[in-house]
Amino acid sequence: MGDLLSYSGITTKIRAMESRLITESHFRDMASLETVSDAVEYLRRLPAYEGVFQNLEGELHRGVIEQRLILSLYQDFAKLYRFANLDQRKFLDLYFMHFEISILKKCFRNAMGHSRPDIDLLAFREFFDKHSRLDLVKLSSSADISSFIADLEGSVYYGLLAELEDGKQPALFDYEVRLDLLYFKSVWKVMGRHLTRKERKILSRCFGSRMDLLNIQWIYRSKKYYHLQPADIYSLLIPIHYQLTREQVTKMAEAASDDEFYSVLRSTFYGRLTDLEARDRPDLESLTQKALNKIYRSASQQNPYSIAVLNSYLYFKEEEIQKIITLIESIRYSINPEEIISYVVAQ
Repeated sequence: MGDLLSYSGITTKIRAMESRLITESHFRDMASLETVSDAVEYLRRLPAYEGVFQNLEGELHRGVIEQRLILSLYQDFAKLYRFANLDQRKFLDLYFMHFEISILKKCFRNAMGHSRPDIDLLAFREFFDKHSRLDLVKLSSSADISSFIADLEGSVYYGLLAELEDGKQPALFDYEVRLDLLYFKSVWKVMGRHLTRKERKILSRCFGSRMDLLNIQWIYRSKKYYHLQPADIYSLLIPIHYQLTREQVTKMAEAASDDEFYSVLRSTFYGRLTDLEARDRPDLESLTQKALNKIYRSASQQNPYSIAVLNSYLYFKEEEIQKIITLIESIRYSINPEEIISYVVAQ
């Protein structure tokens, strides 16, 4: 009864927001459009996006479109935060670190490439000023990696990244791995301190699976593209196991071929969850998305008056934004509508 009373209001709010998420029919309509301007105009007519695309005319480049879509996610987060009670805000404060790390990754890509940001981070300044200690003005103007990391001094990210910079010349992958490691370790730690046992159980299912699946991707990428030895691979992994056993991790890290790697993957919980068959060798990002879609949807359906509804809504909103970006870029490059649909609609 306590959960029902505590979550009835915000669950009703989220259901109303879910009704504005883009449907498969919307994606099919958009995939048939001929120009990016047509796609933006279509979005402008949808309740969830009409506000963020106001006063924008002509052919928009990817950075502007992505900025506006991310802004819609931040606006949804802000609505939920205002509506949430103190306990629910504890979770949202924890979730916010994910937004910070996404911004930091974009900054790293720009700083390492010595390029101008494709997204104007200052558009998010008002939102970040309310929830974050990061200085977007400084970060958006950092000319190189050293100055970028220096501008993070005083944040939880500074020590970790400064230490990495002091070693051998790190690649973008190294920075991104360290940021993800920090995020999931922090989530796991904070969940144990500030959430109830039931909330920890619900969120462990989602975040534990994300950690497992991220480890699977890192193992594969480390072997295929960086040719790392197992001992070096283990040092990159999140040291937490959920449905993935230590034995399975070891077998994948020590696999002598792709066939052997996928053979182990098929035997895991995630291989069974996504119905991997004997000859399947799927793209691991697609497999991750398929597995997480099932896990997050199941969590919210089984626990409709709980932290799961907040967690699932934000997950599916972010997924929707990535699909929109993929679809619009596909239109920009004149990809066939049926091929576009295969990218954005679950098969």
